[in-house]
Amino acid sequence: MDVEIKGITNAQSSEESLFDKIWPHAELIAAIISGVLIVVGWILEKNELTTVSIISFVLAFIIGGYAKAKEGIESTIAERELNVEMLMIFAAIGSATIGYWTEGAILIFIFSLSGALETYTMNKSHKEISALMELQPQEALVVTNGIEKITPVSELRIGDLILIKPGERVPSDGKIVKGQSHLDEAAITGESIPVSKGIDEEIFAGTVNLNGSITVEITKESNDTLFQKIIQLVQSAQSEKSPSQLFIEKFEGTYVKVVLSVVALMMFLPHYLLGWSWTETFYRAMILLVVASPCALVASIMPATLSAISTGARRGILFKGGVHLENLSHLRAIAFDKTGTLTKGKPEVTDLLTGEGISKQELLLKTAAIESHSNHPLANAIVKYAKEHIQEPLTQPEGIEDVSGYGVKATYEQELWKIGKADFVGKEEADAFLNGVASNLAVEGKTIVFAQKNGEIVGLIALKDVVREETKIAIDQLKQKGIYTFMLTGDSENTAKAIASESHVTDYVAECLPEDKVENLKKLKEKFGHVAMVGDGINDAPALATANVGIAMGDGSGVALETADVVLMKNDLPRIAEAIQLSDKMNRIIKQNIIFSISVIMVLIISNFLQFIDLPFGVIGHEGSTILVILNGLRLLKS
Repeated sequence: MDVEIKGITNAQSSEESLFDKIWPHAELIAAIISGVLIVVGWILEKNELTTVSIISFVLAFIIGGYAKAKEGIESTIAERELNVEMLMIFAAIGSATIGYWTEGAILIFIFSLSGALETYTMNKSHKEISALMELQPQEALVVTNGIEKITPVSELRIGDLILIKPGERVPSDGKIVKGQSHLDEAAITGESIPVSKGIDEEIFAGTVNLNGSITVEITKESNDTLFQKIIQLVQSAQSEKSPSQLFIEKFEGTYVKVVLSVVALMMFLPHYLLGWSWTETFYRAMILLVVASPCALVASIMPATLSAISTGARRGILFKGGVHLENLSHLRAIAFDKTGTLTKGKPEVTDLLTGEGISKQELLLKTAAIESHSNHPLANAIVKYAKEHIQEPLTQPEGIEDVSGYGVKATYEQELWKIGKADFVGKEEADAFLNGVASNLAVEGKTIVFAQKNGEIVGLIALKDVVREETKIAIDQLKQKGIYTFMLTGDSENTAKAIASESHVTDYVAECLPEDKVENLKKLKEKFGHVAMVGDGINDAPALATANVGIAMGDGSGVALETADVVLMKNDLPRIAEAIQLSDKMNRIIKQNIIFSISVIMVLIISNFLQFIDLPFGVIGHEGSTILVILNGLRLLKS
């Protein structure tokens, strides 16, 4: 009995699986069946089996037109506005009424085929979300007091400890508290090379633990992970319509009413004014109903927009809507935050200079040993640099005192050390050290940390928030497009000037508070019209909201990610130029589609009034143009 029940269950599962596979292609399958029935009906009609042929055509009408008819009727009822689908229904029924069963069925067939193609575009654009969702594990191995328990990811809470074994996907964002491993982060950052991660380093949901078991402390709720934010951003982008799309949809309702009014007049006036027969008059009215429908015009924008958003998501550029993608091509100026955007956001040691009687290795070893007791970013940078450049372990100083705002005092091997600002070790001595080299380093935007031993300055360490390697490339690309680049930073004039020069930005403003960034952005908008802001921090959020297009770095603050219109998931600035290029191409394709579709409609309408075109060619010309504009939009999937 158990075996039989299991067999039934498996059979049901198999059926569901087959249905799930077929369902996304239901429209295409219906269109193909409709086409086959049309061929059968045409053959039967040629063999004078009229009744059977009409049954075949009716089935072609029902099977091929069901999806679009349902969509049109539901939309008309909901919005109380006629639409393109209703025009097609009227045209097909009208053709059948006057005995043109084949032409009416062909109209339904091609219309259903273009609908299937449009559905394919939608499914293709949603593919990234489906692929991402499949990467999200559903369960995690929670460790509590040494006991392991499999728990649904949705029940994980901040502070929980989870064990991730080699080959498993990370179920939620967190930091490593035990172990070390290499992680494949391609799903999040696009970086193909595995990244080595150890204690206290952050890991992300959806990435793959490659070779070592790690214990991770959860730092974010399952619905607040970077992985989930990516999914939400792509979903919101696909649901939000561009201004062009909104205009076309608004225009569609009015246009349909005008077409129906003209068709109604066409059913009577030519008979009385031009002497056409009633059959010819009604026939031409039906052709007008077909060729004047704005199917191609309506399909000019949405497939292209969805294809562009899909391509952007695949390349790590997430748009929160078609409106932002459309606006990118209009940009004339881009403002950049400095820290974490143009630069890496963390200070790095650039210079290590010593006086007489001490080697660079000794200075670095003792300075790092003392600074290892501080959490200051400059201290962390010095310790990191020391670990990378000297092999000896850092030993403990005998005594240490933190002097807030200035530096640290320490006793190390019976020597009295002071490490910190010039004022802390003696301003005059610091300025005179090595013939005043500190002032030259400061002009380069570097921060100076002096080291004093037993009352005498013996060395200095210069640190700087280093410009990202790709920054210059990105800025140069934007300049080539004629876009004005501008840096807004809270740093001092010297630092701002040095970074601006190094990163190739056209101009800059130093010592900016968040409200100053907003004011400067408003001035840029007055001067250039369309302006973007690129930032990553909480203090950038007001400026991101003020800009025509806000662009956030993927590893930026949650507020910046929420406020921005575009997110660079790979923190790769050259992607901005790519995004603008994608926007340019999308807008160019949309213009091509609109001009082409309007031209085809005008040519077909004129040909109909001059009685140059018959219904079959009207159907093929009109619906063929619809398919062509959709295919033209799909080109963006391969950009």
